[in-house]
Formats: sequence, C-alpha cells, structure tokens
Amino acid sequence: MTYSFHPEAEAEFVDAINYYEECENGLGEDFSLEVNSTIRNILSFPTAWPTIDEPVRRCITHRFPYGVLYSIEYDNIFILAVMHLHRHPDYWKKRL
Repeated sequence: MTYSFHPEAEAEFVDAINYYEECENGLGEDFSLEVNSTIRNILSFPTAWPTIDEPVRRCITHRFPYGVLYSIEYDNIFILAVMHLHRHPDYWKKRL
C-alpha cells in the first residue's frame, strides 16, 4: 500500500516540523519521525483506527498532540490532514 498527502496536509506537516524545530533543536526531526511512524502504522493496519467522519479515519500520534486524518482509496492512503488536536476540529473538511 502507498500513501499520498493532500497539498494542504503536506504543508501543515512541514509547518509543524519547522515550528517544533524553532522551539528546540532536533524537536522538528522528532516530530517528523513520530508522524512517519504513525503513517507506517496506518499503512500496516489501515482499518484499525476509528472513523471520525465517513470515510475519514484518525490515528493519533504518541508523543505530540497530533492526529493523522486519512481515507482509504483502493491501494492508497490519502492523508487529508496532520492535525493539531487543539485546532478547530472541522477545518480539514473542505479538503474532501
């Protein structure tokens, strides 16, 4: 299975990496590794996480307050958002 990002999801992922790196040297890399680990978990078990708004599912990262929102499209995971959990919960819906 492969994965791809919605352009806005990829941009928010990069923005979050840059934000954490500005907070502390190396923290951006740690965030990137955590999100990539979450994506690997999704690829291994795409239906394991709950549906939050059909057909979108959310897998929460362990170390950072973020969730990866995604849909399963045939043999591809389409990542709609790398969402900070304290943001407005519906901001990503226009990406569907």
